[in-house]
Amino acid sequence: MKYDELEQKGFLDIEVDPALDLFEEIARLKKERNAVVLAHYYQEPDIQDIADYIGDSLGLAQKAAKTQADMIVFAGVHFMAETAKILNPHKKLLLPDLRAGCSLSDSCPPELFKSFKDKHPDHLVISYINCSAGIKALSDIICTSSNAQLIVESLPKQQKIIFAPDKNLGAYINRKSGRNMLLWNGACMVHEIFSLEKITRLKQRHRDAKLIAHPECEEAVLRIADFIGSTTQLLKFAETDEASSYIVATETGILHSMQQNAPGKTFIAAPPDNACACNNCPHMRLNTLEKLYLCMKYELPEITMDEDLRIAAKKPIDRMLELSSQLGLGG
Repeated sequence: MKYDELEQKGFLDIEVDPALDLFEEIARLKKERNAVVLAHYYQEPDIQDIADYIGDSLGLAQKAAKTQADMIVFAGVHFMAETAKILNPHKKLLLPDLRAGCSLSDSCPPELFKSFKDKHPDHLVISYINCSAGIKALSDIICTSSNAQLIVESLPKQQKIIFAPDKNLGAYINRKSGRNMLLWNGACMVHEIFSLEKITRLKQRHRDAKLIAHPECEEAVLRIADFIGSTTQLLKFAETDEASSYIVATETGILHSMQQNAPGKTFIAAPPDNACACNNCPHMRLNTLEKLYLCMKYELPEITMDEDLRIAAKKPIDRMLELSSQLGLGG
């Protein structure tokens, strides 16, 4: 069901009784609906606290596939819910707010990308998992930010590659691998907005703090980072590293999990190049505890997918998992 159809039905105008204990109500609905709640690390703390699983998009979709749940509620953005549907075709898949899109995914429309791909028929397409089902269906291999470099390096050096949709992640992999992949000109608004000047000043004020950054950040920020890694890798590094304070260049929702995993350490959100004090993804923040409750109560909005598209989008994910297994990377 489309967002405007939901709007016409008045679903979006329903007010939640402020006296309701939403944690208790959501827990009740999870039992009644045999549902599992997935939350990305970039969700607000309350949603992370009520979730059954917290993680990256692929890991969450894989965890949901291992459960006996009839319903998956994905507190994340649209492409993440699509990925979960691709791997869980027989489970009902809900997204609290259909408007929760992704600037990176939106920067790579399938019809435009297909035209771009058709101009380079001798190129293999590797797409970062942060893309739509339509882009996945046009890809040969999907990658994550943690396995992208190893997957690229596992291919023959003479193999020509298109990397989509994130130009910053692609450029980072090019630098690390010595490749010259052809990059689609897409980017994540959250990771592009960090201010090098403000981060430099922040490092001067916190001289013992390490700068840790996601590879979707621009090269200037990555150049001064002490550690670069995926969301999960950043979490693990912050937990196991010997430093006591970190400046974190990724979406600020991750700070909640970092603080829980390493309560004795200090985590500082890297400043963006605007007037805001922190760097939040506006799409992620469209999901709220109230919308999560209404989503489960009314079992809307639901993510559905054409079966031909789902099968086509699953093939490059399966190829990634096969390669990961061969490279000893796990799932």
